[in-house]
Amino acid sequence: MVVTLRDIASFRPAVPDNGMEPDGWAVVGLPANFVAAASAHVISGTLLGRPADVRFTPVGYRWTHSDGGIVDSATPGASWSDLGQSEFSATSTSHVYEMSGEHTVRLDVELSAEYRFAGSGWLPIDGTLSVAGEDQRVLVGDFDTVLTNGDCESNPSGPGC
Repeated sequence: MVVTLRDIASFRPAVPDNGMEPDGWAVVGLPANFVAAASAHVISGTLLGRPADVRFTPVGYRWTHSDGGIVDSATPGASWSDLGQSEFSATSTSHVYEMSGEHTVRLDVELSAEYRFAGSGWLPIDGTLSVAGEDQRVLVGDFDTVLTNGDCESNPSGPGC
């Protein structure tokens, strides 16, 4: 018996969450960091007339930005803190907006699927499926640092640099 993605259509995978740093806003010309919240999960139901479990596992992530930017990643990304990086540092999942205004970003997570009957071993299903998260609104603006100790070239560790 070969189980296909069409056979598991009634098993609805969880919708991924799209987080970002800073939360909901970005600065023109500086990286905004995007982090997906999607993990392997099991959905129980009926498959081919029998009780079954289907396990969905994230295998790829795509952020599509309304300014035309696309970021593909094999990982969900991580916070600047978890990466040991300072705020506004470039990451593998970051994006730099070049124009101020309201932008949107869409997260699509590519999932592999496996199934099992009655607690048997997991069997893979050929192919992957894409699940979209909710579009996220990002307010992008030009910001000037007011409290400084010189400019960022002469004092790169100063506030806002």
